[in-house]
Amino acid sequence: MLKIAINQMNSTVADFSGNTKIMLDAMQAATQKTTDLLVFPELSVCGYYPYDLIYETFFIQQSEQALLNLLDASTHFPALTCIIGTVRRNKASGKPFYNALLVINEGEIIAEYYKQLLPTYNVFDERRHFEPGPASACLITVANTRVGLIICEDSWNDSEQDYPVNPFKTLVEQNPELVIIINASPSNIGKREQRHNLMSNVARHYQLPLLSVNSVGGQDSLVFDGASFAISNRGDVIYEAAPFKATQEYISFDKEGFSNLPPTPKALCNDELAFNQITLGLTDYARRCGFKKVLIGLSGGIDSALTLALAVEALSAANVVGITMPSVFSSTGSVTDSEKLCKNLGVELINHPIKALVEQYSKDFKLAFNTSLKGLTLENLQARIRGTILMEYSNEFNALLLSTGNKSEISIGYCTLYGDTNGGLNLLGDLYKTEVYSLSKYINQRAKHDLIPIDIINKEPSAELAAEQKDTDTLPPYEVLDEILKYLIEGKQLSKPEYARVKNYVTELDKTNHTLVSKVKKMIAHNEYKRFQAAPIIRMRARAFGNGRQMPIAAKY
Repeated sequence: MLKIAINQMNSTVADFSGNTKIMLDAMQAATQKTTDLLVFPELSVCGYYPYDLIYETFFIQQSEQALLNLLDASTHFPALTCIIGTVRRNKASGKPFYNALLVINEGEIIAEYYKQLLPTYNVFDERRHFEPGPASACLITVANTRVGLIICEDSWNDSEQDYPVNPFKTLVEQNPELVIIINASPSNIGKREQRHNLMSNVARHYQLPLLSVNSVGGQDSLVFDGASFAISNRGDVIYEAAPFKATQEYISFDKEGFSNLPPTPKALCNDELAFNQITLGLTDYARRCGFKKVLIGLSGGIDSALTLALAVEALSAANVVGITMPSVFSSTGSVTDSEKLCKNLGVELINHPIKALVEQYSKDFKLAFNTSLKGLTLENLQARIRGTILMEYSNEFNALLLSTGNKSEISIGYCTLYGDTNGGLNLLGDLYKTEVYSLSKYINQRAKHDLIPIDIINKEPSAELAAEQKDTDTLPPYEVLDEILKYLIEGKQLSKPEYARVKNYVTELDKTNHTLVSKVKKMIAHNEYKRFQAAPIIRMRARAFGNGRQMPIAAKY
């Protein structure tokens, strides 16, 4: 019987001492449970993903020292074998490093494997830093069980469509009884199902049981969900670890398959996924960047209300501040609804009117340029004054400013650069407006009362930068816009059923209103420069703005 500990580790990039401590504590805990094999995720020693930080001299030096520390510690746990992910030097030609899997026991490296398939699509850029490993397999024997080992992408090419080589097939030729895959696989809507389907097909194809161990935690825009899983040789997912939690769970394996499996949590719906992913992403982002407090500019609208609610969940009300900045165009509800929201959540609300500031800007503008502030210039001025006030507070009180724009607005540039785009992080930037409403309703259902006032949810969307202004003055209803945007931006990254649905919707719409679809397409293209300068977002979809969708600014569309 092989007893396995699965560590869903929340590594911090380049925090070698902190990451090593987590691993040492895990080794101690696994030994107390008389465990044979302890499995950590991909690049667990240095964190995923280091990008060009890997070239800094300290990085590889501290990485190698961390490995020495782990090897030394392993001498105190002679019955425990550990699988770790780390960076190794490439002393031959090519890129200077390998993405490595090491097996350590009693102070020795007993097996070593280098990742062969280095993804460069979507958010990944591994080939920039790593050299592909040699075409070899890694097999160890622990507790009389032949265990094959492989790293993430190397197990994803059994169809042999994306790369010319199939490392998994090479591994299977060594006749393992069990295959363990270490991963740093970021979460997005539909990713869990994608992993399960792909790995189930692989397990069924080779009639081999699989164990997939994944990272957890937020790193910049990415959030890793853990959700490690085991699949039987028939291709059935028979175990899944807790999602979005740094845990160490234990299972057993013998010739009959997996046993002693912990309870598997129920699958999360999209709203639950978004709630957990965004709150974990914010918690880790703030902690790793050294912020204890955050602030949000409150307009009385749904986006800022949802951002506030999520921030409170992640950091507690004591560490969240709201600022309302009414102008002459603000409705009464922009203040009163914000007051009610903050009361419900226990958040401090600061009132900083901007009417006098706008008037002074208008006077000075007229004197300097001999023309009056009006139209879009006046609208954007209000947003930029608010953005400046928020940044003043951020600088003075060391609070992280959260931007509140949703993906619908960011897609078409319905935002003001250096105004409402200001911030160090955007929680909603990968949620469409209709999803913002859905998540807001979920939060109220979860709380069993209206944390977000129903008046805010039912309010017609408006930037309130001009008299009687409504979003629908310049935009189609969000129920229509979001379907167009999903088709144009996400495309085939959507699930097959959703892609078919939005494609049919847009095709039919295009027959009756061709100019609308064309207009939206142009708006997406012409606002790339805004997205390039906006705050990083918590990634929720397979094609998120940022390094997940890399487009030129200056181009002919």
